[in-house]
Amino acid sequence: MATEKIILGIDPGTTIMGFGLIKVVGKKMVFMQLNELKLSKQDDHYVRLKQIFERTIQLIDTHHPDEIAIEAPFFGKNVQSMLKLGRAQGVAMAAGLSRQVPITEYSPKKIKMAITGNGNASKEQVARMLQSTLGLKKLPKNLDSTDGLAAAVCHFYNQGRIETGKSYSGWAAFVKQNEDRVG
Repeated sequence: MATEKIILGIDPGTTIMGFGLIKVVGKKMVFMQLNELKLSKQDDHYVRLKQIFERTIQLIDTHHPDEIAIEAPFFGKNVQSMLKLGRAQGVAMAAGLSRQVPITEYSPKKIKMAITGNGNASKEQVARMLQSTLGLKKLPKNLDSTDGLAAAVCHFYNQGRIETGKSYSGWAAFVKQNEDRVG
């Protein structure tokens, strides 16, 4: 088992994609980076998806994460929003899969539960807990980046557990686990 690895956490969004990176050294996690990709300047949804894909590839090629943790879209009442979020998540996953980086998906509730112990915690509660846990000096104005970081930390906390989120190690694994969605 590797003593060091890097986990990239992604909170996919169509106006802001948040991401965070942690390094796992032995059994400890070390904060590396958190940031966001602002997409609101671009009106074309397809161009936004291209930017998500390209930024994810850039993060992978720069930091060489061993694993990616991604927040699954939550099920809301607005079908159009869910569809757009699903697309954003899909292109981020495709970027990871194209570089053979294993991906694990976590529900927002599972991420919040892992970070705060409360599956209904607010973004602010999650951010403050991450600040305390990782020793962050300052929180960003937008909390999408802390949501991405939270996905990475959730993945760290869930390592070695039998039941985590859905994991994909490549296209073949994704197709096999989602035969009903591929056709």
